[in-house]
Amino acid sequence: MATITKRDLVIRISNETGLTQQEVFGVVQCFIEEVTTCLAANDDVVLRNFGAFQVTKTKPKIGRNPNKPDSAVPIPARAVVKFKPGKELKERVAKVLPEL
Repeated sequence: MATITKRDLVIRISNETGLTQQEVFGVVQCFIEEVTTCLAANDDVVLRNFGAFQVTKTKPKIGRNPNKPDSAVPIPARAVVKFKPGKELKERVAKVLPEL
């Protein structure tokens, strides 16, 4: 299992499309900025057949310090990004493991 970086994606897309790496990097960077801006504005980002990014809010809760289990640590509510994979992505990823 390999880790693919943004740079790796840029090189792969550049090789496949014939665009320069600088052009591809600019498009990828712009895409990331737009997704980030939309999520920061509490908008959902839906990419058909890939998945959906949405902002959800967690509830405040009380945590415990494992080194001092008697002391409670309040954890405030916060906004987090959730990703829900689309049907096509789920189907392709399901093929990673052999069926039992």
